[in-house]
Amino acid sequence: MDADRLARIDRHFTRYVDDGRLSGWHAVVARRGRVVHSTTYGLRDESKGLPITADTRWRLYSMTKPITSVAAMILWERGELELTDPISRWIPAFADTRVYVKGPATDPVLAPQVEPIRVWHLLTHTAGLTYGFHHAHPVDELYRGAGFEFGAPRGLDLAGCVDAWASLPLMHQPGAEWNYGHATDVLGRVVEIVSGRPLDRFFEAEIFGPLGMDATGFAVDDPERLARLYALDPTSGRRVPNDAMGRAGLKPPTALSGGGGLVGTAGDYHRFVQMLAGGGELDGARILGSRTVSYMVRNHLPGGVDLEGFGRPLFAEMPYRGVGFGLGFSVVLDPVAFRTGTSVGEYAWGGVAGTSFWVDPVEQVTALFFTQLVPSSAYPIRTQFRQLVHQALVD
Repeated sequence: MDADRLARIDRHFTRYVDDGRLSGWHAVVARRGRVVHSTTYGLRDESKGLPITADTRWRLYSMTKPITSVAAMILWERGELELTDPISRWIPAFADTRVYVKGPATDPVLAPQVEPIRVWHLLTHTAGLTYGFHHAHPVDELYRGAGFEFGAPRGLDLAGCVDAWASLPLMHQPGAEWNYGHATDVLGRVVEIVSGRPLDRFFEAEIFGPLGMDATGFAVDDPERLARLYALDPTSGRRVPNDAMGRAGLKPPTALSGGGGLVGTAGDYHRFVQMLAGGGELDGARILGSRTVSYMVRNHLPGGVDLEGFGRPLFAEMPYRGVGFGLGFSVVLDPVAFRTGTSVGEYAWGGVAGTSFWVDPVEQVTALFFTQLVPSSAYPIRTQFRQLVHQALVD
């Protein structure tokens, strides 16, 4: 990779800070396991004048999902669960969940499930669960009415959240469509029940400890290290602090969200990504078998279709065209349709505050970008970051 071309990353995203679009960022690029570019710029908290540093903590939000998916596959490798297992085996509340057919949220027409929600449905976001913040469907409205838009109702732990979601209708029949929602949170609860350990303890013992990810968890060890969260005001178009959402990560939550609850450093997440790129192993610590990782990053959508062909046109952390979905990751099927010069088989995901990562297994490149601005779709940071990384490949 050409160092001068990699420096274009810094010049480009420096402008994002200098003109006020972002407060700060951290970018990390590696090839064949070696970091070739790691740069920080800007402030983690403008009001206090605190700079972005290597130990800055970031709210990972949905970049928690790949970690929870790996946790489930650890149990799968041990024979403690099957991808085809109905989740009602561990969560009886999902045994008779109804499915939305038509009508308003105040009087929806519901039908029985054709088949049960299975572990595979949770991993692939085809279970029929949703998010209240979509604001696009009557079932989203029902979630908001139950207190689920961003976060959970006060005092509700993960088990209580799962039972609440089970009492609401599914948006569609399990396996019929792809819809981004609380599936990975439910998966986290399955991990807890099957393993007999709270999710934070499972993560620490099975993933964070072995990989040396000592700055990642559901709360920061030092609030001063946590980057402040900002939001784009839709009225003024200006960036403003979002301290309501930003409270996440400051203290241990009541509900351990496997779908979006972790905070951590860029260095820690780099180690997690290097484990994936290394076929499940890093520095002698094997988390998954190489065949398991290979299986997870294949497209699991029925018929090999992309998200545009199988998903609802709602918010997600990746574009839909030319991209499929595996067990916890987006998977590039057609770089031409994706409109990005990456490789077939690139797998990735991101978080609502602008964090993202991707792995190009053909070029043996990994890349991570961290900032704290919601929504992540405010600017084309992810596509531009890909362009800037790929143009630096010169061999």
